[in-house]
Amino acid sequence: MPDVLIMRHGEAGPGYPDHARRLTPRGEREAEKMARWLAERVAAGELPMPTLYASPYARAQQTAQALCDALGTPLETLEFITPEDSPSAVSDWLLEQPEGAPIMLVSHMPLVGDLAGLLVEGNSGQGVGFPTAAIAEFEAEVWAAGCAQLKRFTQPSQL
Repeated sequence: MPDVLIMRHGEAGPGYPDHARRLTPRGEREAEKMARWLAERVAAGELPMPTLYASPYARAQQTAQALCDALGTPLETLEFITPEDSPSAVSDWLLEQPEGAPIMLVSHMPLVGDLAGLLVEGNSGQGVGFPTAAIAEFEAEVWAAGCAQLKRFTQPSQL
């Protein structure tokens, strides 16, 4: 199976309704920094070009667009990767994906943390804390609960 990368959106401002919240200037910088880092890794042959998917929420779309711009790849929207969606539903979706390029999901807390916990520990209650714009990279033979390994965890402050 291809690797899976899970990214939390960049820092977003407060607001209502939640789905319309946008990135702050800091969030835009975080997204751009992570996008440049990923593009450098792809260009160096360290990482195959991922297929990008994002939540429909504005802040995730903005973050993912920075990645698309840096990587020169299209973006697809997944309606079921919003903050309160089911990590099990995402895991089930991953199981259905064909072999090929890595999959990159741009989403939100608590989903990203819960999904990471489900994939690695087999329990979404064992979630991982994700700073804004952090990227976790996983590998697995099968994307079932407890079957993945965390390969790398990178956040903007490390670059």
